[in-house]
Amino acid sequence: MTAEILDGEKVAGRFKMEVGDRVARLKAMGQTVALGTILVGDDGPSSRYVAMKHADCAEVGIESRHVELGTDATQAQVLEAVAAMNGDPEVASILVQLPLPAGMDEEQVLLAVDPAKDVDGLHPVNLGKLVMGAPGPLPCTPAGIVELLAAHSVPVEGKHVVIIGRGLTIGRPLALLMAMKRPGCNAAVTVVHTGVDDMASLVRQGDVVVAAAGVAGLVTPDMVKPGAAVVAAGVSWEGKKLMSDVADEVAEVAGWLSPRIGGVGPMTRAMLLRNTVIAAERLA
Repeated sequence: MTAEILDGEKVAGRFKMEVGDRVARLKAMGQTVALGTILVGDDGPSSRYVAMKHADCAEVGIESRHVELGTDATQAQVLEAVAAMNGDPEVASILVQLPLPAGMDEEQVLLAVDPAKDVDGLHPVNLGKLVMGAPGPLPCTPAGIVELLAAHSVPVEGKHVVIIGRGLTIGRPLALLMAMKRPGCNAAVTVVHTGVDDMASLVRQGDVVVAAAGVAGLVTPDMVKPGAAVVAAGVSWEGKKLMSDVADEVAEVAGWLSPRIGGVGPMTRAMLLRNTVIAAERLA
């Protein structure tokens, strides 16, 4: 068996076309659509990721408002930057790139973002809406995973989804989303992590497995039910090489598999664009 590739680049391209059309309609109404980003410090991967997001925005007609602060920036300066973007009527959504420098209170900064402009959908107000099933911006990576599976007709509704990882950005919100009675979800969900005894036997029960632990090569072929869909959402760095939570050999067992590069990453960025244009439509 050779797994079908879950092609995030291709699916993300479709979403970009849709977002571009929606942005063009807003501009025709005189509405500027802009994403505000705040980068603090000199973290290389963060700088590259923000640059990719701005390139994505330019591709679909979304303008960029960027504030870059040095490693010596104070908490007050970061909060001032957030407040300025909160008050800018042209900025539809705001992204504070994490991690912030050591010693800075990330929680305080994230709570300062206007929930209506929270592009990542991780503000407590928006996470509360997710719990309630109320409309609001969905966390980008979980939403991207749902759309990636749906685009490849992977059966999810009524199936068993096993999520490895309980982090705030992927594991926890994805578990909530997958369990909801909505298209592409409505599954039985099990959340495990590296501290769970005999994790492999639990993962092997999954019709869909999402690895989001940030441990290179964590999921091996013996842990995967033959024909299961496997989504490699967790990554880590080995020097300058981006490593996947899923071993390459899993492709010999799985029915579907997202690649190390070109899988979940493009979908996350596409959902960020979608959240931005939705926020701009609310402003309009």
